[in-house]
Formats: sequence, C-alpha cells, structure tokens
Amino acid sequence: MPLRKGWLMGARHVPSPHFDCRPDDEQPSLLVVHNISLPPGKFGGPWIDALFTGTLDPGADPFFAEIVHLRVSSHCLIRRDGEVVQYVPFDKRAWHAGVSSYHGRECCNDFSIGIELEGTDNLPYTDAQYQQLAAVTRKLIELYPSIANNMTGHSDIAPQRKTDPGPAFDWARFRALVADSSEKEMP
Repeated sequence: MPLRKGWLMGARHVPSPHFDCRPDDEQPSLLVVHNISLPPGKFGGPWIDALFTGTLDPGADPFFAEIVHLRVSSHCLIRRDGEVVQYVPFDKRAWHAGVSSYHGRECCNDFSIGIELEGTDNLPYTDAQYQQLAAVTRKLIELYPSIANNMTGHSDIAPQRKTDPGPAFDWARFRALVADSSEKEMP
C-alpha cells in the first residue's frame, strides 16, 4: 500500500473532521492499537464511519445516544474482513487516545498513530486483520522508524479508562508479522 500525502492508497478514505495539526509538526513515534464495535459487540454497518465523521444517528441504537456528543477519530480502522478505512492522514493528529501517557509523556495524540480493529476485548481478531495491521505498520515504520520500538495498546496508555485491544489481541503474533517483511499485504 503506497502512501500519498499521509493517505494510504488502496484504503477506503472517509475523511473525518475530528483532527488537527500535530504540535510543532511533530513526527509520529508511537502506534496505538485499539478496538471498536458499534453497537458494542456488533460488526459491520456504517456506525464506526458515522462516529468518526460526526454523523452518528442517536436514534439508531440506544447506545448511540450516550456517545453521539463525542468528537473522536482514528487514523485507520481495520474491519473484520481486512478492509482498511482511513479517516485522518498520518501526519495529522487524530483524536483517538484521550487522556493518556506513554513512558511518562502525556497527550499521546500529539505523537501517535491510532489504528482501530473492529472487534472486542475478548473475541479473537481475524487473520485478515492481523495481516493488514502488520502491512500498514510496516509501511508506517518506513516513514516513521521509531514506531518499530513503540507499539502499544490503548489499555497501556490509558489504563484507568481503557481495556482495548484486550486479552484477545495476540501481541506476539502481531510483532512477528511486522518483523516478517516477506509477508504479503492483503489486496
């Protein structure tokens, strides 16, 4: 997947209004893995795109009334089937981490890239998701080499508030796929 002006070519682009510039043009140095499902525990549908673009219909599900006010985004989402959706260019600051700290440094949105996996903490992620996450990560490491040593979960940067990507996420598998540059990216 080539990159052009911070956007992955080959990904579905759904631009979010929920982003801004990184402070002092800071380069990303951290990858944060998240999970999301909307409504909780349900997959597919337009709801994640709607949340990240500020168009969520609060009447479509009782849970949506609780979150419709949120102004959040992620750089990318990887759906269960491996589809990659990008909301924010990687050189911009997406609003995915919230109150957070990594190795004593606050405000992780300033220096991180957030990738959501469509899933839950306790349901295994799909092979297609691991393959695509590794492919995207390898591409990001080409641009931002320090990410190679700084990949973590939302639960690690906001442990009092977040649990994702949860115990179902296989960090060893993910790191092995990232290290194996012979792996082919999914179409």
